[in-house]
Amino acid sequence: MSEKEILENIMEELENEANEKAGSEKSSGQKSKDETAEEAAGKAAAEEVAKEAPAADKAQAEETSDEASAEGEEPKKKGLFGKKDKKDPLKEKVDELNDKLIRQMAEFENFRKRTDKEKAQMFEQGQGNVLEKLLPVIDNFERGLAAVPEEEKEGAFADGMNKIYKQLIKQLEDLGVTPIEAVGKEFDPNLHNAVMQVESAEYESGFVAQELQKGYMFHDTVLRHSMVAVAQ
Repeated sequence: MSEKEILENIMEELENEANEKAGSEKSSGQKSKDETAEEAAGKAAAEEVAKEAPAADKAQAEETSDEASAEGEEPKKKGLFGKKDKKDPLKEKVDELNDKLIRQMAEFENFRKRTDKEKAQMFEQGQGNVLEKLLPVIDNFERGLAAVPEEEKEGAFADGMNKIYKQLIKQLEDLGVTPIEAVGKEFDPNLHNAVMQVESAEYESGFVAQELQKGYMFHDTVLRHSMVAVAQ
Protein backbone atom coordinates (compact mmCIF):
# COMPACT_ATOMS: atom_id res chain seq x y z
CA MET A 1 0.00 0.00 0.00
CA SER A 2 1.28 3.37 -0.90
CA GLU A 3 1.85 6.20 1.53
CA LYS A 4 -1.04 8.08 -0.08
CA GLU A 5 -3.48 5.34 0.67
CA ILE A 6 -2.25 5.08 4.25
CA LEU A 7 -2.74 8.82 4.76
CA GLU A 8 -6.27 8.64 3.29
CA ASN A 9 -7.22 5.80 5.68
CA ILE A 10 -5.90 7.70 8.64
CA MET A 11 -7.82 10.82 7.61
CA GLU A 12 -10.98 8.76 7.17
CA GLU A 13 -10.66 7.22 10.66
CA LEU A 14 -10.04 10.62 12.20
CA GLU A 15 -13.12 11.98 10.45
CA ASN A 16 -15.21 9.07 11.67
CA GLU A 17 -14.02 9.57 15.25
CA ALA A 18 -14.79 13.28 15.01
CA ASN A 19 -18.30 12.52 13.74
CA GLU A 20 -18.88 9.99 16.52
CA LYS A 21 -17.64 12.43 19.11
CA ALA A 22 -19.87 15.22 17.79
CA GLY A 23 -22.87 12.90 17.86
CA SER A 24 -22.10 11.82 21.40
CA GLU A 25 -21.79 15.43 22.59
CA LYS A 26 -25.07 16.29 20.90
CA SER A 27 -26.81 13.39 22.57
CA SER A 28 -25.29 14.31 25.93
CA GLY A 29 -26.35 17.92 25.48
CA GLN A 30 -29.92 16.89 24.71
CA LYS A 31 -29.93 14.64 27.74
CA SER A 32 -28.60 17.41 29.96
CA LYS A 33 -31.22 19.75 28.59
CA ASP A 34 -33.99 17.23 29.40
CA GLU A 35 -32.61 16.71 32.86
CA THR A 36 -32.47 20.46 33.38
CA ALA A 37 -36.11 20.75 32.32
CA GLU A 38 -37.11 17.97 34.66
CA GLU A 39 -35.23 19.61 37.49
CA ALA A 40 -36.92 22.92 36.76
CA ALA A 41 -40.36 21.28 36.75
CA GLY A 42 -39.60 19.51 40.03
CA LYS A 43 -38.43 22.76 41.57
CA ALA A 44 -41.62 24.54 40.49
CA ALA A 45 -43.75 21.75 41.95
CA ALA A 46 -41.80 21.94 45.18
CA GLU A 47 -42.37 25.69 45.31
CA GLU A 48 -46.11 25.14 44.78
CA VAL A 49 -46.16 22.57 47.58
CA ALA A 50 -44.19 24.93 49.77
CA LYS A 51 -46.72 27.69 49.10
CA GLU A 52 -49.65 25.41 49.87
CA ALA A 53 -47.99 23.93 53.01
CA PRO A 54 -48.06 27.13 55.15
CA ALA A 55 -51.74 27.59 54.39
CA ALA A 56 -52.46 23.98 55.40
CA ASP A 57 -50.25 24.29 58.45
CA LYS A 58 -51.99 27.53 59.39
CA ALA A 59 -55.43 25.92 59.06
CA GLN A 60 -54.28 22.91 61.05
CA ALA A 61 -52.75 25.22 63.66
CA GLU A 62 -56.02 27.18 63.88
CA GLU A 63 -57.99 23.94 64.26
CA THR A 64 -55.59 22.74 66.97
CA SER A 65 -55.87 26.12 68.70
CA ASP A 66 -59.68 25.92 68.64
CA GLU A 67 -59.60 22.40 70.11
CA ALA A 68 -57.16 23.48 72.81
CA SER A 69 -59.32 26.51 73.59
CA ALA A 70 -62.41 24.31 73.87
CA GLU A 71 -60.54 21.87 76.09
CA GLY A 72 -59.26 24.78 78.21
CA GLU A 73 -62.75 26.19 78.72
CA GLU A 74 -64.09 22.87 80.00
CA PRO A 75 -61.54 22.51 82.86
CA LYS A 76 -62.04 26.15 83.67
CA LYS A 77 -65.80 25.68 83.87
CA LYS A 78 -65.25 22.50 85.85
CA GLY A 79 -62.97 24.36 88.19
CA LEU A 80 -65.61 27.01 88.81
CA PHE A 81 -68.53 24.69 89.51
CA GLY A 82 -67.03 21.32 90.37
CA LYS A 83 -64.35 22.35 92.84
CA LYS A 84 -64.75 24.60 95.88
CA ASP A 85 -62.48 27.56 96.36
CA LYS A 86 -59.95 27.30 99.16
CA LYS A 87 -60.78 29.19 102.33
CA ASP A 88 -58.75 32.12 103.44
CA PRO A 89 -56.27 30.93 106.14
CA LEU A 90 -56.57 34.27 107.94
CA LYS A 91 -60.38 33.99 108.10
CA GLU A 92 -60.11 30.39 109.36
CA LYS A 93 -57.72 31.54 112.10
CA VAL A 94 -60.06 34.39 113.12
CA ASP A 95 -63.04 32.00 113.24
CA GLU A 96 -61.04 29.54 115.33
CA LEU A 97 -59.98 32.23 117.83
CA ASN A 98 -63.54 33.59 117.98
CA ASP A 99 -64.94 30.11 118.72
CA LYS A 100 -62.27 29.57 121.37
CA LEU A 101 -63.10 32.91 122.99
CA ILE A 102 -66.83 32.11 123.08
CA ARG A 103 -66.15 28.71 124.67
CA GLN A 104 -63.86 30.23 127.29
CA MET A 105 -66.42 32.91 128.13
CA ALA A 106 -69.12 30.23 128.52
CA GLU A 107 -66.82 28.14 130.73
CA PHE A 108 -65.96 31.18 132.82
CA GLU A 109 -69.65 32.05 133.23
CA ASN A 110 -70.41 28.50 134.36
CA PHE A 111 -67.45 28.63 136.74
CA ARG A 112 -68.64 31.94 138.17
CA LYS A 113 -72.16 30.64 138.74
CA ARG A 114 -70.86 27.44 140.29
CA THR A 115 -68.48 29.39 142.52
CA ASP A 116 -71.22 31.78 143.63
CA LYS A 117 -73.47 28.84 144.46
CA GLU A 118 -70.73 27.10 146.42
CA LYS A 119 -69.92 30.31 148.28
CA ALA A 120 -73.59 30.81 149.13
CA GLN A 121 -73.84 27.22 150.36
CA MET A 122 -70.69 27.58 152.46
CA PHE A 123 -71.92 30.86 153.94
CA GLU A 124 -75.32 29.35 154.69
CA GLN A 125 -73.68 26.32 156.27
CA GLY A 126 -71.45 28.49 158.45
CA GLN A 127 -74.38 30.68 159.41
CA GLY A 128 -76.39 27.57 160.29
CA ASN A 129 -73.58 26.31 162.52
CA VAL A 130 -73.53 29.60 164.44
CA LEU A 131 -77.31 29.68 164.81
CA GLU A 132 -77.35 26.08 165.97
CA LYS A 133 -75.03 27.04 168.82
CA LEU A 134 -77.50 29.74 169.88
CA LEU A 135 -80.38 27.28 170.24
CA PRO A 136 -79.33 26.08 173.73
CA VAL A 137 -79.40 29.73 174.84
CA ILE A 138 -82.99 30.02 173.62
CA ASP A 139 -83.82 26.76 175.43
CA ASN A 140 -82.46 28.21 178.66
CA PHE A 141 -84.49 31.39 178.16
CA GLU A 142 -87.63 29.33 177.75
CA ARG A 143 -86.85 27.16 180.78
CA GLY A 144 -86.10 30.22 182.85
CA LEU A 145 -89.34 31.97 181.84
CA ALA A 146 -91.31 28.79 182.46
CA ALA A 147 -89.86 28.53 185.98
CA VAL A 148 -90.93 32.03 187.02
CA PRO A 149 -93.77 31.84 189.56
CA GLU A 150 -97.13 33.19 188.47
CA GLU A 151 -97.01 36.04 190.98
CA GLU A 152 -93.64 37.21 189.63
CA LYS A 153 -94.42 37.03 185.92
CA GLU A 154 -95.68 40.62 186.00
CA GLY A 155 -92.52 41.80 187.72
CA ALA A 156 -89.88 43.97 186.06
CA PHE A 157 -87.26 41.23 185.95
CA ALA A 158 -89.48 38.64 184.33
CA ASP A 159 -90.87 41.26 181.94
CA GLY A 160 -87.36 42.30 180.90
CA MET A 161 -86.30 38.67 180.32
CA ASN A 162 -89.42 38.06 178.26
CA LYS A 163 -88.71 41.10 176.08
CA ILE A 164 -85.10 39.97 175.48
CA TYR A 165 -86.34 36.51 174.54
CA LYS A 166 -88.83 37.90 172.03
CA GLN A 167 -86.16 40.14 170.53
CA LEU A 168 -83.84 37.16 170.11
CA ILE A 169 -86.59 35.11 168.47
CA LYS A 170 -87.36 38.03 166.16
CA GLN A 171 -83.72 38.28 165.07
CA LEU A 172 -83.59 34.54 164.42
CA GLU A 173 -86.73 34.73 162.30
CA ASP A 174 -85.19 37.57 160.27
CA LEU A 175 -82.21 35.28 159.60
CA GLY A 176 -84.50 32.49 158.41
CA VAL A 177 -84.81 30.43 161.60
CA THR A 178 -88.36 29.22 162.35
CA PRO A 179 -89.66 26.71 164.96
CA ILE A 180 -90.94 23.31 163.79
CA GLU A 181 -94.57 22.55 164.61
CA ALA A 182 -94.78 19.28 166.50
CA VAL A 183 -97.66 18.79 168.93
CA GLY A 184 -100.78 17.53 167.18
CA LYS A 185 -98.87 16.87 163.94
CA GLU A 186 -98.36 13.45 162.42
CA PHE A 187 -94.95 12.09 163.19
CA ASP A 188 -92.44 12.89 160.46
CA PRO A 189 -88.96 11.36 160.82
CA ASN A 190 -87.55 14.16 158.65
CA LEU A 191 -88.65 16.76 161.24
CA HIS A 192 -89.20 14.88 164.51
CA ASN A 193 -87.02 12.75 166.70
CA ALA A 194 -89.21 10.32 168.69
CA VAL A 195 -87.68 9.40 172.05
CA MET A 196 -90.67 7.74 173.63
CA GLN A 197 -94.30 6.62 173.18
CA VAL A 198 -97.09 7.69 175.46
CA GLU A 199 -100.74 6.86 175.86
CA SER A 200 -102.94 9.76 174.80
CA ALA A 201 -106.69 10.20 174.73
CA GLU A 202 -106.33 13.50 172.85
CA TYR A 203 -104.22 12.39 169.88
CA GLU A 204 -104.43 9.38 167.62
CA SER A 205 -101.65 6.81 167.34
CA GLY A 206 -98.74 8.05 165.28
CA PHE A 207 -99.30 11.71 166.16
CA VAL A 208 -97.00 13.82 168.33
CA ALA A 209 -98.51 14.04 171.81
CA GLN A 210 -95.75 15.96 173.57
CA GLU A 211 -92.79 18.17 172.63
CA LEU A 212 -89.74 17.65 174.84
CA GLN A 213 -87.38 19.96 172.97
CA LYS A 214 -88.29 22.48 170.27
CA GLY A 215 -86.87 21.97 166.83
CA TYR A 216 -85.95 24.67 164.29
CA MET A 217 -85.68 25.07 160.52
CA PHE A 218 -83.09 27.24 158.79
CA HIS A 219 -84.75 28.16 155.51
CA ASP A 220 -85.44 24.72 153.98
CA THR A 221 -82.91 22.84 156.13
CA VAL A 222 -83.55 21.24 159.50
CA LEU A 223 -81.38 23.06 161.97
CA ARG A 224 -82.42 20.81 164.81
CA HIS A 225 -85.04 18.04 164.97
CA SER A 226 -87.86 18.32 167.47
CA MET A 227 -87.57 15.88 170.35
CA VAL A 228 -91.06 14.47 170.82
CA ALA A 229 -93.20 11.75 172.41
CA VAL A 230 -95.53 9.94 170.02
CA ALA A 231 -98.97 8.70 170.95
CA GLN A 232 -99.43 4.95 170.94
